[in-house]
Amino acid sequence: MILFHRSTWTIIYMRLIYWWIWQGKSAGVCISPGGRFPAFKSEGKPPRKAAKGLRDLTLCRVFRENTCCDVAQTRPAFASMRRLASAGEASQECLDLWEVLECSICHPLVGTKPGPPIMCASFCDTVFRACSDAYFSIDGKTQVLSPCGLNDVMCGRASEWVSNGTELCQLAGFSVQSASFSNHDAEEPFCYGNKASLEAVDGLWKGSGRRSPQKPTSLGMRQDFLRWVRRMTINERLSWAVGLISGLFLLMRRRRLIHRQRQAAVQRTARMLRSRNHPASPNKPT
Repeated sequence: MILFHRSTWTIIYMRLIYWWIWQGKSAGVCISPGGRFPAFKSEGKPPRKAAKGLRDLTLCRVFRENTCCDVAQTRPAFASMRRLASAGEASQECLDLWEVLECSICHPLVGTKPGPPIMCASFCDTVFRACSDAYFSIDGKTQVLSPCGLNDVMCGRASEWVSNGTELCQLAGFSVQSASFSNHDAEEPFCYGNKASLEAVDGLWKGSGRRSPQKPTSLGMRQDFLRWVRRMTINERLSWAVGLISGLFLLMRRRRLIHRQRQAAVQRTARMLRSRNHPASPNKPT
């Protein structure tokens, strides 16, 4: 197994993109991947240089010379990175690797293949090792794993949701290609994050215009509370959530009871005041 030093991942984008760019343009056309990924505006056209202005890439800018992406693809990736850096409490290594994972959609070879981006199993394992302690949640509608946000209650560490890198990538909406080919195969099948793509180019990451969100130094009281909740196990959080809902229900009943008691007291006081101001007339003698 090949293990990369943490500093290696700071230049991984350039290893990925120049492995392809310097070998010429993609022979295919852009094919929208479906799933959680937005459709390509350049559907049916070859990858090309990203447009400047409002449609320019907000992330993954190392791919802007030859890509199917525009802002529609990079905006959700950037939002994912912000959640991971704040409520997700990810390490810098996890942030670097998750950015590489999210930006796979903008690789020219990935964008010209049907279906979700195909990840190398070894790369997914590396992401899992780096992000196992970061907090994630499952989207209730899409059932996709994504970094925990401030409004998410059911969050857990990646290691609580999945047990390995393959499960992590698949639950996050990607396909995974296992390393089942032999050394005698004529050509290593393409997957994002393979050895060839990582060793092709080096040392160009700093000039890529990277705009990854930085991990904040202070999360505030709300995030401190969320951190405390996320340290619980899944079962503890479920019990806590049930208890919270029950407590809120009892509190609402208590408030309604107090409101009715106050109304009754006001009505009794009003009747008493009326009786004092208008005493009953004595019976006249017959």
